[in-house]
Amino acid sequence: MISQEKYNRRQMLASSGAAAASLLSLDAIANESVSDVLSKGKAEHVVSIWLGGGMGQIDTFDPKAKGDPKAKKPGSYYDSIDTAVAGVQLCEHLPLLSERMERITAVRTTNHDVIDEHAAATNRMHTGRSISGTVTYPSIGSLISHERGALDDKVPPYVLIGYPNITRGPGFLGAKHGYLYLTDTSRGPMGLSRPDGISSARQARREALLGGLHRDGSGVSESVRQYQEAIEQSLNLSGPEFNRVFQINNEPDDLRNRYGGEFGQRCLLSRRLIERGVRFIEVSHNLNFLNGAGWDVHNSGIVDQHQLIRELDSAVGTLMDDLDEKGLLDKTLIMITTEFGRPPEFDSGGGRGHQGSAFSSVLAGGGLNHLGAYGVTDELSKKIVSDPVSIPDFFATVCCALQVDHAKNLYDGDRPVPITDQGRPIGKLFS
Repeated sequence: MISQEKYNRRQMLASSGAAAASLLSLDAIANESVSDVLSKGKAEHVVSIWLGGGMGQIDTFDPKAKGDPKAKKPGSYYDSIDTAVAGVQLCEHLPLLSERMERITAVRTTNHDVIDEHAAATNRMHTGRSISGTVTYPSIGSLISHERGALDDKVPPYVLIGYPNITRGPGFLGAKHGYLYLTDTSRGPMGLSRPDGISSARQARREALLGGLHRDGSGVSESVRQYQEAIEQSLNLSGPEFNRVFQINNEPDDLRNRYGGEFGQRCLLSRRLIERGVRFIEVSHNLNFLNGAGWDVHNSGIVDQHQLIRELDSAVGTLMDDLDEKGLLDKTLIMITTEFGRPPEFDSGGGRGHQGSAFSSVLAGGGLNHLGAYGVTDELSKKIVSDPVSIPDFFATVCCALQVDHAKNLYDGDRPVPITDQGRPIGKLFS
């Protein structure tokens, strides 16, 4: 039996070793203050591309030697191609992004310990933390919304183009820092459109009545107050001025065709929202449009995975060009994330399982000092060889790019909660 003293000593040594490894694993700018690091951030907006289901890094942004599912030989499903950055290769189905890698960094060593549960992994990749029974943590979108707000008080700071989910929400920050969402790019958010038969005059009478009910705020709880603020914001957004941003049919046909299908149109809408002053936009790609399985490519779902990869390539490549032409790419950080990665081995049906030990997240634009790739995995993209990046580290990098102090405390009641869970930014991206 281990004595308490020895046990405590072992714990201390283990904790010290882990902390030292964490400090050495990232090129954090050790000799500079937080304000110095934040001063190097240049981004004003985020477009977060969410690939629901689990994008396989070995088949996209961290390709290795080709495998063979029939022979059960581990490896990549596709051939690799060179990119604009020497020594960095991508999957053959990412030709547009490969040409733009000088303004992209594939962070190949993101990792966490959630592999079997999609919902838990989705929560981790949106909040940077494990699910808690006592605290509902805010998403990265709500954190950025809380710290930076919108660039125009007539637009929401945070828009979700996809289905609503608690993991995308504001947690303890309250409804004011939640998202406006839509699922169909052919029209604006349904909640901002007046029902048929409700004239402008009738709407004005309703708002006047509602205002009278809200005027006396005495005795109103904090949650009710936040809900009232959310209603007020929705009413402010329901006019024609903001709703014009959703009229993407006004864009040139050639540009819309370059963006591609529904996912591409979502990316096009994100550019319009940025121009209007929205701070954070999440664009979901877990739509199962092409292969019937989305990015969760167990068994035969992998057969048509290349169609998803090509759609990602055309949409994000066009988004980068479109933003660049409008002088917005250096002001807009594009991030691509997913639940977890995929192992190099093939399952009995020829597809792949889940892997959280090493997978790729991607950053583009945002005024960062891009590297093409950061972090090294082994010959099968299964284990991290150098420069591991935790999810809090990745979030700290995003925060610093937007001049948000990643170590700042927010408060759930009187409980201090740091914006990231001891995350440290990737220093090389700010040097």
